[in-house]
Amino acid sequence: MSASRPRGGTVGRRAVWAIVLTIGLVGYGIDQLTKHLAITYLDPSDPPVLLGGLLRLQLIFNPGAAFSLGEDFTVVLTAISAAALVFVLAWLVPRTRHRGWAAAFGLLLAGILGNLTDRLVRPPRFAHGHVVDFLQLPHFAIFNVADMGITFAAVTIGWLAVVTGVDMGGASTATEPDTTTDASAEKAP
Repeated sequence: MSASRPRGGTVGRRAVWAIVLTIGLVGYGIDQLTKHLAITYLDPSDPPVLLGGLLRLQLIFNPGAAFSLGEDFTVVLTAISAAALVFVLAWLVPRTRHRGWAAAFGLLLAGILGNLTDRLVRPPRFAHGHVVDFLQLPHFAIFNVADMGITFAAVTIGWLAVVTGVDMGGASTATEPDTTTDASAEKAP
């Protein structure tokens, strides 16, 4: 087996941080703006239906996680979100040298920050806040822009790891055939 080689898309440490923070902060800003607009303009009892029924703007305040799981564990979800934020910024991003992985971690950062902010500052109280959700597709949970960031991050990570076969450092994870020959085998008659 030969050693893994760097693949296209590798960038320096500063570029990684620039990508992560730009995507993260822009995504976070969009999430917070859309939540503000949803709270300001949507009536939970009369949700607008758009795109021929494909999208409903149903405002809810979710104390749980995806699909309203863990509604009685909001403070635990807050702690998990805070730990995930630290993990992304302190462990994943410093080890990343590939722009695709940096983009994925930027999306993840946006999603974590958006929902963590809700849990920290929204009613009923600090660290028990309910997440603002307002986008609903047919036969699916109600979600928000932060949830979309987390989902797109997961898809991007899966694509990079499985389909393109590149790790966070930009090296190929595919095994290459061993092209070296055994010197003793060449000398045999």
